[in-house]
Parts: sequence; structure tokens; C-alpha cells
Amino acid sequence: MQYRNLGKWGVKVSEIGLGSWLTYGGATENETARKCIERAYELGINFFDTANAYARGESEKVVGKTLAKFPRESYVVATKVFFPMGDGPNDRGLSRKHITEQCNASLKRMGLAYLDLYQCHRYDTSTPLEETLLALDDLVRQGKILYFGVSEWNPSQIGNACQMIRASGLHPIVSNQPYYNILGRAIEKEVIPLCEHEGIGQVVFSPLAQGVLTGKYKPGQPPPSDSRAADPRQNMFMGGRGVLDEGQLQRIQALIPIAEEAGITMSQLALAWCLRQPIVSSVITGASRPSQVEASASASGIVLSAETLAKIDKVFPLAA
Repeated sequence: MQYRNLGKWGVKVSEIGLGSWLTYGGATENETARKCIERAYELGINFFDTANAYARGESEKVVGKTLAKFPRESYVVATKVFFPMGDGPNDRGLSRKHITEQCNASLKRMGLAYLDLYQCHRYDTSTPLEETLLALDDLVRQGKILYFGVSEWNPSQIGNACQMIRASGLHPIVSNQPYYNILGRAIEKEVIPLCEHEGIGQVVFSPLAQGVLTGKYKPGQPPPSDSRAADPRQNMFMGGRGVLDEGQLQRIQALIPIAEEAGITMSQLALAWCLRQPIVSSVITGASRPSQVEASASASGIVLSAETLAKIDKVFPLAA
């Protein structure tokens, strides 16, 4: 396993991370989740990402309980705050009240004294940005979190936050968690250049497009019965008709010979493609069985040639 700095900052995270969205504490049995996390750790994965909203705190419990058997300094755990955790008017968002209460709740659920990375799961238009940043800065000063980051914020929101942080002498944003893969390259236009300038590392989610980029879904064929796409609730690439986009699947087939020529699997191709960006610190993968963890981990260290990258760009170019 190879490791990268989180942006320009000192902490190092594994190129391949393990996430828990739609799996641990929910769709995946806890025992299976435990095996996936333990196998990830054995393979050198040290970056584990979750969120308070995943299964309303159950994912955090599973992740925390499993990691508790390992030395605390040997892993980097990240969680998030924003989405509703209750029915009350203050049980959501990025107010000082909600951030503080949910940080304490996450620490309790995970059995930790501190969080390595605390992320704003989305931008809160109903709370002053200053309030959010001051609350996060206080958590750093209190030792409850070591770093903080954002997820799915647009360039203007990230840029405004960085300016406010500099003006007020607050602790910086160290990471951004965006959607990024061969099929979705939008962040390359503005987000990546901005984050390169600010030294903000990208910990990208859905690098395999929820399994679509593994090549296991074939045009004109039903999805495998044990795949995520077999359950429309679990795949964002399922349309309203409960089927995957046939046109997209046809285009993805064109990537198969590119991977074969490079001597790697489709999964390795997709993950290595994301990691070609130096500002991408880690790709967050999901797994419902240990073999999937092993397949993802094997992509670490693979460097795609300029010829291979050019072929991929020809199939899936950056939109104008």
C-alpha cells in the first residue's frame, strides 16, 4: 500500500480508503463489515471514512468497534456532520450547536477520544459560514478533532471559506470529499485547480461509480443478483425505470480492452485513473466482502501510461 499526504498537510493516508456508505450498520451484516475492515487494515489501508448519518449512527458504531482492537495511532478515521440526526429543528445543518453536539455523539458512538478528520457533509445555506468555521476551529483547539474538511462544496463556497479562514487566523480546511470518477469529471474544471492552490487534498468517493466501472454490468443483461445494482435503492446510477443506462454501459465496454492492454483489471484502471491526480490523496472504496477490499487495494501504486490515459480520455473526455 502506498500513502500520500492529505493535501499539503503532514498526515498520510492510504491511496485506497474504505468507506461505509450504504453498507456498514445497514445493508451489510455487521460480521461481514468487521471482516472487511480487518482485511483492509491487514492490507495497509489506514484511512476509514464514515458519517453520522450513515444508518443513523450505526455505521460509526461498527467502524469504531472494529478499529478499537488496533493501535489508535495506526489509522486515520474520518466522519461527517450535516444531515438530519433527529426530528428537531436543530438536529441538522452546520450550526455551532449541531456541530458540537454531533461531534460529541460521534466520539461516543465510535469510542474515540478524538477524530482525525471531521467533514462538513454538505454546505449549509441557513448558517453563516463564519459560525461553522469558528465551531470547527474550536473543536480543533479542544483536541476533539485534528483536522477538518468539506464534502461536495462548490468552488465559490470553498474559496470563500479559505479567505475567511486566512482573514481570521483559523485552522485551515485540509480536505475535500467530492464525487469523482471516469464518468464524472466535473471537479477538474474549478475544484481541483482551487484545491491545488490551497493545498486541500481530495478524498474522492464513488471512484468505481458504485461498481459500474468494474465492468461487471453488461449491456442488455440483468445485473448480477449479488450486485448493488440489483437493488435500485443502493445504486445512484439506476434510473427511474430501475435499470442502468444502456448507452453508458456500451461506452464502458470500450474501457475493457484498454485495461487488458495495460495488464490490469477494470477496477484497477478506474482507481489508478483517479490517483493520477497528485492532489487526490485517497480514493474511498466500498466493500461488502473482503475480496472486494483486496481487489481495490491492489490498485495502489499503479501508474497509468500517457498512452493509456489518452485512450480513456477519448472514450470519456472532460465535458466542455
